[in-house]
Amino acid sequence: MGDDVRPILERAQAGDREAFGQLVRSYHRRVYMTAYRVMGNHDDANDVVQDSFVRAMRGLSAFDMRSDFFTWLYRIVINVALNHLRQRRRRRTVSLDQVPLPPNLAREAEQSPGRALELKRMVAEIGEALDELPDTLRATLVLVVLEGVPYRDAAEILDCSEGTVAWRVHEARQRLTGRLGKYLRPKNEHELRGDTTEAVDGSR
Repeated sequence: MGDDVRPILERAQAGDREAFGQLVRSYHRRVYMTAYRVMGNHDDANDVVQDSFVRAMRGLSAFDMRSDFFTWLYRIVINVALNHLRQRRRRRTVSLDQVPLPPNLAREAEQSPGRALELKRMVAEIGEALDELPDTLRATLVLVVLEGVPYRDAAEILDCSEGTVAWRVHEARQRLTGRLGKYLRPKNEHELRGDTTEAVDGSR
């Protein structure tokens, strides 16, 4: 845990609402992106973010300063997201013209308008493929491949062994490659991370 965060955490644990607000502002984007990648749409991601910070505020007094704060927060976000997935197992259809593109693909679409529809179709299909993964595989893929969380930290967040994390990542990649072979042809994890992250950032 960084020394710059500790004083804010200590004040927040003592009941300082402004200090907790600083934590929310500091981590909101990272929490939102994790929630969005797990949930697959903005509305559900916002619900997860709100619930996660409420739980974090209620449980902050029990946080052990010896551990990493964001790892602790990640665990809350993932657990809340998985609960929401189990409670709201439904798919929302969105027309292709409503599919937002991440910045790099948006620039390509602007330079080549004829590619815009093709790029939106790719983003939508990747989002749908992530939706079809079992909850545990999806959460593990988000943490390790999209968020770049080390296996050791992912195992702590997901409350499983590093071996289980490795198996889930492998299985998720196999399923995605089988479904999205025309889009994802990774030679290594770094390549998969780059391609998938860029596409999923703006999917749906």
